[in-house]
Amino acid sequence: MTWSRPQITIGDERRMLENMLDRNRSELVNTLRGMSEDDARRRLVASMTTPIGLLKHAAVAQRIWFQQVLAGLPESECDGGTTPGDASFLVADDETVADVIAEFDRGSDRARAIAAEFDLDDIRTHPRLGEVSLRFIYLFLIEDFARHAGHGDILREQIEHP
Repeated sequence: MTWSRPQITIGDERRMLENMLDRNRSELVNTLRGMSEDDARRRLVASMTTPIGLLKHAAVAQRIWFQQVLAGLPESECDGGTTPGDASFLVADDETVADVIAEFDRGSDRARAIAAEFDLDDIRTHPRLGEVSLRFIYLFLIEDFARHAGHGDILREQIEHP
């Protein structure tokens, strides 16, 4: 298992939440790392889900939650698209696995920097959910990225062991 940051298993609540989110970020990236461009784009399920699409979707989710919701930035000031739903799984033909990993990593770095300016109990308004705290955003993305890393693991297993 490759960790982009040291594993933290004890500490205060914020440190634990941040570490768990980083752990799930790493696991999600690792489901794609080393995969060929063709395999990364293979659709093995009825939905638009592909290994590369999962990471693209996660990059969009980070922009929505940290840049738009938490920081209050308009979409024009975000680092790429913030369209939720199926469109967030779409990867341009000229985007490579390395490009999407780099996009996700840049988004993770920016999310960390934005979150550092807020307390866990700071409240922002999500357009559909209403009031949310940074704590909720961390918990939501921990769950979301863990679920998608699991999807990625299954897709990779299907690709590598048909």
